[in-house]
Amino acid sequence: MNVLIADDEPISRRLLEILLNKWGYDVTVASNGEEAWRLLQTKDRPKIAVLDWMMPGMDGIQVCQNIRQCENTSPTYVLLLTAKQEKEDMDNGFRAGADDYLAKPFAAQELKARLRAARRIIDLEEQLHMVQSALSIETTRDPLTGLWNRSSILEILHRELHRSRRQRSHVALVMADLDHLKQINHKYGHLAGDAVVRETSRRMRTSIRVYDSIGRYGGGQFVIVSPECDKAGALSQAERLRSRSNLQPIETFVGTLPVTISLGITVGNDEKQAHLLVSAAEAALAQAKRAGRDRVEAAVS
Repeated sequence: MNVLIADDEPISRRLLEILLNKWGYDVTVASNGEEAWRLLQTKDRPKIAVLDWMMPGMDGIQVCQNIRQCENTSPTYVLLLTAKQEKEDMDNGFRAGADDYLAKPFAAQELKARLRAARRIIDLEEQLHMVQSALSIETTRDPLTGLWNRSSILEILHRELHRSRRQRSHVALVMADLDHLKQINHKYGHLAGDAVVRETSRRMRTSIRVYDSIGRYGGGQFVIVSPECDKAGALSQAERLRSRSNLQPIETFVGTLPVTISLGITVGNDEKQAHLLVSAAEAALAQAKRAGRDRVEAAVS
């Protein structure tokens, strides 16, 4: 683990560096507060900062305050070193955001113990962040395709409609459905059907614009939300999705399966009417199915 040492006294700085290297830490050295703050803003910044309180220019307290003001999801553990021993001084240090406080002169073993505790806390915070990230993915993503799940894509639709109303633009809603997925599941099994859904979702995901959003609505049904897109743009988008999804049969463990999709589109700009847009896209999709599948239909204006 990388530890930053910031101390303006060369002898103290070198002693700390020797001790931390001996204990197995990677060490980054700064001779003043400004240099320490610059190093703590880098992409691979140290996760622990051992700061001397009294430094010319930017002192340890100011560095600590800067860290807390600009903190992100990867916090820095700050240990202040100082000759100040008054309770008021300690309170000031903790109010500035310090995690721990060690008075000079200190015993090497005490510093070692404080750093061990800091490392344990950082490890726990990283594990917690990983769990939170996993939960976020689990609650917002479809487990089969990795696309947004139904509730997430509908939330995106509401958000884009709200924005479009302010900007006086339009949002296109495209609803796509795999043709004959039930027959594939019945004839070849649901694992084969899952393979078809995954590959179709991949093809569609690579066919939309970077600022569009795609989610799995259920079964073999997908929803694409396209901001700043009028009816002509939505038709072009849907035709591109259809042609690229149907471009070639899908390879599965039961063999090569030809697949087509049907699509319905609608356009709106009022977040209060989101459910009406969904209903209109569903109706247009149903019309595409009735008209023979493997086609695009637009909702009646």
